[in-house]
Formats: sequence, C-alpha cells, structure tokens
Amino acid sequence: MMKRYITLVLISLFSSAVFANPIADMLERIDPGASKKFAIEVAKDGNKDYFELSQKGKRVLIRGNNYVSISVGINWYLKYYAGIHLSWNGMTAKLPEVLPAIPKKERHSTDLKLRYDFNYCTFSYSMAFWDWDRWQKEIDWMALHGINLPLNVIGEECIWNNMLKKLGYNKDDIGSFIAGPAFLAWWEMNNLEGWGGPNPDSWYKQQEALQKKILLRMKEFGIEPVFPGYSGMMPHNAKEKLGLEVADAKLWNGYKRPTFLLPTDSRFEEIASLYYKEQEALFGKANYYSMDPFHEAEGMDKIDFDAAGKAIMQAMKKVNPKAVWVIQGWTENPREEVIQNLRQGDLLILDLFSECRPMWGMKPSLWYREKGYGKHNWLFCMLENFGAKVGIHGRMDQLLENFYETRTNPLAAQMKGIGLTMEGIENNPMMFELMTELPWREAQVTKESWLKEYLFARYGKKDETIEKAWGILANSILNCPRGNNQQGTLESILCARPSLNAFQTSSWAKLENYYDPVTTRDAAKLMLSVADKYRGNNNFEYDLVDIVRQSIADHAREVYNHTVADFKCFHREGFEKGSKKFLDLILLQDKLLGTRKEFRVGNWIQQARSLGNNDEEKNLYEWNARVQITTWGNRISADDGGLRDYAHKEWNGILKDFYYKRWDAYWKTLNDVFDRKPLVTLDYYAMEEPWTKATNPYSAEPEGDCVETAKAAYAEAFSKY
Repeated sequence: MMKRYITLVLISLFSSAVFANPIADMLERIDPGASKKFAIEVAKDGNKDYFELSQKGKRVLIRGNNYVSISVGINWYLKYYAGIHLSWNGMTAKLPEVLPAIPKKERHSTDLKLRYDFNYCTFSYSMAFWDWDRWQKEIDWMALHGINLPLNVIGEECIWNNMLKKLGYNKDDIGSFIAGPAFLAWWEMNNLEGWGGPNPDSWYKQQEALQKKILLRMKEFGIEPVFPGYSGMMPHNAKEKLGLEVADAKLWNGYKRPTFLLPTDSRFEEIASLYYKEQEALFGKANYYSMDPFHEAEGMDKIDFDAAGKAIMQAMKKVNPKAVWVIQGWTENPREEVIQNLRQGDLLILDLFSECRPMWGMKPSLWYREKGYGKHNWLFCMLENFGAKVGIHGRMDQLLENFYETRTNPLAAQMKGIGLTMEGIENNPMMFELMTELPWREAQVTKESWLKEYLFARYGKKDETIEKAWGILANSILNCPRGNNQQGTLESILCARPSLNAFQTSSWAKLENYYDPVTTRDAAKLMLSVADKYRGNNNFEYDLVDIVRQSIADHAREVYNHTVADFKCFHREGFEKGSKKFLDLILLQDKLLGTRKEFRVGNWIQQARSLGNNDEEKNLYEWNARVQITTWGNRISADDGGLRDYAHKEWNGILKDFYYKRWDAYWKTLNDVFDRKPLVTLDYYAMEEPWTKATNPYSAEPEGDCVETAKAAYAEAFSKY
C-alpha cells in the first residue's frame, strides 16, 4: 500500500514538473508529447521583448524574456524549421519524431512591446458562441503570434446585470436593455438596446464561468486583458427611472440607443464606481480599460468633451491609479477635446485602420490628422476584415509601406506596438501572419521574400507552382491599392440582394473593382494542378477550397453582368442561359464549400445551439445566429437602416437555402418581362425572415472529397454556356 502511495506521489510530482508552465501545456495541446522535444528558458536580457532559437542536445531550446515571447519563438521554429503552420483552420499538428536541428543560434527582438488583439465586433461576428475548448485554441493562437494585450469583454453583460439590479431595475427591464449573444458588441458600443434578447439566467452563469477560465489562462501566459470600462452608457429611460441628467437617446440604424450619462451629473462618479465594483467582484481589476463613449454618435454637440474625458479617466484611475484608457481611433474619435488635457501615458489609442486610413499623421489618408495623436501613445493596427465576411482580401504593399514609414516618421514617435482590430477572424490567415511578424523582423522585409517563407511554413515544402499561384494573388486580390478605401473583401455577388445594378452585398462596403477576375481563376488553376500531391495537407486543402471559391465568386460577377446586359438588350436566349448559369454557380459553390467545416453554416448554428440548456435557449441562440448573418435586424433596421447582409456569409447551406431562392425569384420576374408582363418588385425581407425563424438542422461535418469537388466545380464553373 505504501509503495503504491509513493508511486502515485512520484507520478504527480513528475506530471507537475512536465507541465510546470503554460508553454508545456500549450505544446501538449498542439501535439501530445511535444513538450519533451523542447527546452524552455525564461531570462531577462535588455529592455526589449526577444526570443532565441538554439539547440540543447536533441531538444530545441527556446529562450525568451517571458512566456509570450517564448511562444512566438516556438511558432517561428515550427514555421521556418519544421514547416508547420498553426492557424485558425488548424491548431494541432503532428511534429516529427526528431525535430529539425537549429544549426546556428537565431535571435529576434522588438521594442514594440504592446501587441493588441480584437475589435468589439469580433466578439459578436466570430466569437458569439464559443465555448472553453474554442477559447483555449484562441489563447494559444494569441500567444504564438505575440499578442499580449487582447480586448476581453466576455461577461460584461454579467456586470451590467448585477449593477442594474442594484439600481432598482427588474428582470424585464434588464432583459429589454442587454442585447442577445450575437449582438452584444453593438450594445457594448452604445449602438442599441435589447436586440436579440432577453438572455436567460443560464447565459449569465455560463459567461461568468467562461470569463474566469479565460482570465486564468491569460494570467498564466502573462497576457494582459483589456477590460471594458465605464464611460457613461445607461438605459434610455435612466432619466425617468433614476433622475439622471442624460443626453437624448438617438436612433442607430433604426434602433433605440442607450442614453449617455453626462459627466457633469453629480451621480456620474457614483454610477461609475458601482460599475467597477461589480466588475471587480466578478473578474478583478485590470491595468487597461477600453472605453469609446462617442462611437458613431450623433447629437453630441452640447456635451463638454473635456469634462467628459476627465470624468471618465478619473473614475478609471480611482479603481487602479496605474490603469491606461484604451480608445479607438475611428472617424472623429478620439475627439481632440476629449484627450487634449489628459496626461501622457494615461491613454493608448488604437489607430484602427492603419493599413488603409491611418490617422496618426501619415499622408495621404482619408482620415489624416495633421498632428497625429500628439503626445499620446498609440498602436499601428490592421483592420482587414469587416463583418467576418468570406473573401480573400489584403493590402500587402500598403501594409508594409505604412508600417515601415512609422519607423522613421517623427509623428509616429509615440507608437508603442501593433494591433489586430478586425471585425471578424478565421479568414485570410496569411495577412494576419504577416502583420504579427512585422514587429519581430529587425530588417525590412519585401512582399516577395516574405511570401516564399510563408508558403514553406504553410505547406511544409517549397513548390514553384504554389509560389506562382500565390504570387498572382499577392499582386492582385491581396494587394488592394492605396486610394481604394473599401471595407474588406470585394464581396460575393452570389450573396447580394438581386437587382439590375447589384455590385456590393452590404450597404457600407464602398467597393471598387481593383483586380482582374482572371487572376483568381489562374491562381485556382495552378493550385488545382498540384492538388493531388497535397492530399491530406490540411492547410493546402483549406486554401484550395478558398481560392477556388473566390474564383467562382469572381466569375459569377462576370456572368451576372452579361446576363443583365442580355436582359437590357431584350436578348432572351442569352438571358435564360446566363441566369441558369448564375444559379448553377450558387449550387456549385454550395457543394464546394460543404467539403470544409469552416465554410458550413451548420458549424455556426451548431455552435449557437450547443450553448443552450433546453430547446427554448437553443432556439433563441440559433435565431441570433441566423439573423446576424442575414437580415441583421428587424425590417426597419434591415431595409431602412441598411444593416441587412452586412455580415453575409458565403457558406454551404445558406447559399442553397437562402441566396439561391432570392436570385431564382428575381430572375423569374425578369424573364416574365420578355412576355410583356409588368416587372414585379420583390419584398426581400418577407422572403428572408422565414429562414431566420427556422430551426431545420444543418450539419457541421464536411461532406465529400475537397480536392475532387474543387476540380469538378472549377471545370463546370468555367465551361461554356
């Protein structure tokens, strides 16, 4: 009995030794047994973040000044020595039995010590229904990519739930104020109240527990969370309910907005203190708090912005005197009057769209500020994706040019790091890889040289055909030029509400043609030519499907334009062939995307339903999931507010059951015109709403061989019609 006890103790001690730090745990999640193949050393060395790669016997030695730096080193080694790329389409890998040796010590360092992640929108467009397993993968991804300052708003609704109860609001009041899971971001940004709710009690319990797990894991890595702070938001009826002095609650795209508690109100400090007290009770304190009090706001002309800035800062400093206010640089924010009298070092501004519309002082830029952000610290950020829309997109040349200009421009002297501020993730992994590597590359890198290194990391071998394919993409669709201010990808016309002048799918994208559709067709053809050699390579198969998908979407735009031209010329035969071809492309695309889980609407819907504890909760979460990616809101906000299709998804399932039906109905109305029948105006919202309320099942599991399906889809898509 005693021997057995000693054995158990020794096993326990050995396990503790093996998993004594988060790096070992992360390596085991990547590949069981991987932690034994690396030696890890934490050592301070100078004022910069750094990592070193070297050899220690048979093990690879990763040395760095903290766990995040070491994680970057592991990622660097896996990519550029082992040919293993971990990304959103795959966070596990099979490492070689014996790792490739490092012939010569390699060191990388950076003085850009703050590396931020997430937009409020990311939490709704991509993360609305994540569980702990998915969050573990994301925290690993962050560490591997050097992120040490992520926005973390999980559970903010729990704070408000407790706070409002203490202010005298009942359950119904709270339910009509706090938004549902898929719309929390816009509630948090003071844009709307209650849409998507009310949330069941179980939601608050689940999110509180989830946030505590997330914070603990981040703490293990040394990752600093950015908490949501208090800047004045209150329910629209706060004046009547609590007697507060508030600004008038305006509408946001048809939605009633929360009101704004004026900083001059005698109870501002009281309300702010209550918010922070409830936050601390649930999740503790932070060193960074995110607040955007006037985000996309109207009717703010009577507000004393200077007083507002000081009151918000004072309330935050009362909680933690060392805390820093994180604020978005977006359109007119941060207003100069808000920040001009705040102390240097107390503010960190996110230059949200640095790769396209930098505000820090660089010319030319749509949002150029002559003096930049003055004395205040800021981060160079890449927005890249809007609405988590599906589509290949990038600004490779502009990103590199803008980033390297900050290294010598006097107006960029207060740049302290970088940020990823995308509205949606799990897309365009190449662009995010490039952005997160820039701080760690001391020498200026060219697009061409970096791309070759990336492709080896991505697929595990060098291939001239693949390099040629990606070279075409890097000089076309991935190289949106300076002066083009569009918001993200070109958007698939297959997902657009039909009309005779359809161009973009969402209302706000401001799209322009900037690449020849032949380029994506040629890149897809090259990828298909070597596809058999890469069967089973997860990264290749994901990219193959995505690139072929893009080529079909681009071709559909050509088919659409020809079909509309035939209609306007009253050429019935051409119109009928073209409209049939267009509908066939939707079905082809649907089948192609069904071969990858990432491109299936069932994956999104099943994530939502899995969080429900009963049918009522499951149906509520599924409705949230369906509405967000289609109408976004009710009829008023969808049509008059222009929010419909903002977060549209070119996914399997929804292509066939939602977008196909719109286009089929539209082409039929046009075809009737040839028989001298009047053109019927379709009520699209009436066609769309039933799908949002349905609960028909969609599988998340991939179907079919993606290589063979891609070959067949490409051949049929580009056949004559």
